[in-house]
Amino acid sequence: MATSQTQKLSREDFKRQKVIEEQRKAGTLPAEVDPETGKDINPHIPHYISQAPWYLDIDHPTLKHQKYEPKDQGSINDWYARGARQGPAATKYRKGACENCGALSHKTRDCVERPRKTGAKWSGRDIHADEVVQDVQLGFEAKRDRWNGYDPQEHVALAEEWELVEEARRKLREQQTKDRERLLAEGKVPPEEGGTEEAVSQNVLAEGATKDGAAKRAVDSDDSDDDEDKYADRADVVGQKLDTKSRTTVRNLRIREDTAKYLLNLDVNSAYYDPKTRSMRDNPVKDTDPRDLTYAGDNFLRWTGDAPNLGKLQSFAWQAEDRGKSVHMQANPTQAALLYEDYQSKKGAVSEKIKNSILQQYGGAEHLAAPPKELLLAQSEQYVEYSQTGRVIKGQEKAAVKSKYEEDVHPLNHQAIWGSWWKDGQWGYGCCHSMTRSAYCTGQAGIEASRASAQLMAKSDQPNKEEQSAEQPQQKSLLEQYVLKAAKDGGPSQDRLDRQKNQKSRSERLGEGEVEIDTKKLKEAMEAEKKRKQMKDFDDERGSGKRGKYGNGKESTDVTEEELEAYRLARSKAEDPMANYVDKDDE
Repeated sequence: MATSQTQKLSREDFKRQKVIEEQRKAGTLPAEVDPETGKDINPHIPHYISQAPWYLDIDHPTLKHQKYEPKDQGSINDWYARGARQGPAATKYRKGACENCGALSHKTRDCVERPRKTGAKWSGRDIHADEVVQDVQLGFEAKRDRWNGYDPQEHVALAEEWELVEEARRKLREQQTKDRERLLAEGKVPPEEGGTEEAVSQNVLAEGATKDGAAKRAVDSDDSDDDEDKYADRADVVGQKLDTKSRTTVRNLRIREDTAKYLLNLDVNSAYYDPKTRSMRDNPVKDTDPRDLTYAGDNFLRWTGDAPNLGKLQSFAWQAEDRGKSVHMQANPTQAALLYEDYQSKKGAVSEKIKNSILQQYGGAEHLAAPPKELLLAQSEQYVEYSQTGRVIKGQEKAAVKSKYEEDVHPLNHQAIWGSWWKDGQWGYGCCHSMTRSAYCTGQAGIEASRASAQLMAKSDQPNKEEQSAEQPQQKSLLEQYVLKAAKDGGPSQDRLDRQKNQKSRSERLGEGEVEIDTKKLKEAMEAEKKRKQMKDFDDERGSGKRGKYGNGKESTDVTEEELEAYRLARSKAEDPMANYVDKDDE
C-alpha cells in the first residue's frame, strides 16, 4: 500500500496486507488507484519508494511525494518597484494604519519616516500614500544577481556629470596656460620658475584671480591628471615605496590593460596557474614563436641573467663534495667560485690537448674550419614547386625508402649482395655464383668453373643411368617375384600386379618428385586452407571444438598436390628472419 504507516499493525492485519499485496502482484486483485491523479499504482514498486513519509501526513495511497513540483518563481528580471505609491493619499486617518505617517502598507514599528512629534493618528495631517507592496519570488540566479534592479539611467546621469567636470577642468587648464604666457611676457615670472605649474598657479592667484577660479583650482588639485602622472612616474620600482615629499605610499602593480597569466591560454591542460602565489611556471603558449611571446612562464624569467651560471656553480659544488672535497656554496662561496674557475680553465686545456693530439695523429683539421659565408648563404638553381598545402608538386625527386638493414655493402670483394642469385633451392652471390657466404669472390672465372663442373657431373652421371636402364629389365623386384610365384600357386593375377605397378609411390604423391600444379585449383586450395585456419582459431578461442579420436572427425581423403602446396604456402616459417617483417611504408 502507498500510505504512510502512522500506526503499528497487528499480526492479523499485517498478514492480511501481505496477502493483498501478493494478489495484486499476481493480478488477481486490481491495483490501487491514486485519488489525486486517477492512475493505477504499480504494485511492484518497493515500499521505501511508495510509502509517504510520516511528516507529510498522507493517509491515502498516492505517489504525489515522488513527483517534482517546481516552485512559482519569477523571471531573473523581476524586481521590487522601489518608492512606488498607490494613487493619492487619504484625507483622514484609517484604522490599522501607521500611527506616524498614516499609510496602511506598514506598521508603526516598520515606518522609515522621521518620527513626528504628533503622529498622523492624532493630528490627521500629512497622511502619506500607501506603498506598493510586492511579493516577488526570486529564483537562485535572481537572488545572486548583484545588478538586479539597477537602473542604467543612473550611470548615464553620472557619466554626464563627469563630462561636465572634465570640461571645466579643460577650460581651467587653458586659462592657466594663458595666464602663464601673459606673466612670462610681462616678465613677472622668472624663466627658471616658469617651468613648474605650482609657481604659475601661485603667481596667478597673487595677480588677483577670481574667487571662483581659486575654488576650482583647489578642487582640481585634489584629483588631477597631473598628480596622477607625477605619482606614476615615481612608482618605477617593483614593490612598495614611500614618497618622502608627499608622504604617499605607492604600490607598483600591473596595469589593467595587461592580460592576466591565466587568460593567455584557456585550455585546462595548459600550464598550471597557482592562484595563491599568482605564479605560472610553464609556458602557457608553447606553440607560439618565441620572438612573438610576451610571457613565457616564470621559469623562463628565473633562468635569465646570472641564474644559469649560478646553477652550474651549485652543480659543481655538489659534484666536488661527492668526490671528497670540502666545497660549500653557502658556507664559503668565494672558495667555490675560485675552484670552479680553476676547474673550467683546466677542463678547457685538457679538451684542447686531446683535440690537437687527435688531429695530429689522424689529420682532418681542414674540415673543422667553417665554410665561407658565401657558400653558407648561397642560392641554388634547383626549381621546386609546392601546392597550397605544402606538398611538393614537381622539382624534387622522391626520397628512396630506407631499410633498417645495411644496403650496398659488398664484403670479400663481391660485386653483388648475398641472396642476389638462387639455384636449386640455395642462395648465393650473383657476381660469382658462389653458394658459400664466407667465400671470396672469384668473379666471372668462378661462374665459368661452376658451369664446367656442372656439365662434367652431368656427363659422368649419363653412362650410369644407361647402365641402370640396361640392367633394369633383367632384374625383378621382390614384389614381381612374389606375384609370379603366387600366380603359379593360384595367387594374385597379373592384372593386380599391373595395377600396383601403375600406382604412384608415396614419395611422388607427396610432391617429392616433379609434379604439375594447376593454378586455378591452387587458388581454390588456398581459399579452403584459409577458411580451415579461421575455423580452427575460432574453435580454439571458444574451446568448443569437438574432435574425434584421431583428429577432427572428418573422413581422411588423399591430399592433392594443390592442397599440399597451399598448406606449405600458408604455413608460418619460424626459421625465416623476414617472416614477421612488416614494411611501414606499405601500411
